[in-house]
Amino acid sequence: MLRSYKEEIMDVEEIWLRFQAHMEYTDEEMQVFKSDPLKVKMVTQTPDFVKCRVVAEVVESHGCHAKHQVGDRFVMTAGGQLIEEECPRNMCISALSEISKVMPAIFERLINKSDPNFERIDVVQCPDVGLDKGGWGKILMKVYVEKNK
Repeated sequence: MLRSYKEEIMDVEEIWLRFQAHMEYTDEEMQVFKSDPLKVKMVTQTPDFVKCRVVAEVVESHGCHAKHQVGDRFVMTAGGQLIEEECPRNMCISALSEISKVMPAIFERLINKSDPNFERIDVVQCPDVGLDKGGWGKILMKVYVEKNK
């Protein structure tokens, strides 16, 4: 069923109202935000941001002080907010910082719909280099996007 132009406009207006309430932006701040075409596209034309999540799954671990083990998953919204109940109880800030470095590339793929089947995987390593290189331990994580459950 095709939607009318009026229905689409109302949906976009509703998206902006919800976004403004969520961000607690003033009307003036909304004008600043909306002046950036990329931000407008992210909010109004990228439904995958609310339909998927980013997962960083530990694929190698040895000597990790935080005790992260193979199979541990750091799960977050596509916007980068951790989903606490789906993450390990104790999380290493150093490991999380490495995940944040690939988020801009994930945002870009979502915005441009360049990876529609979410097949791209990034691999990141904890900044600790491991005992053999003078550190304590290290973990490797594969970072990927999946549909919300």
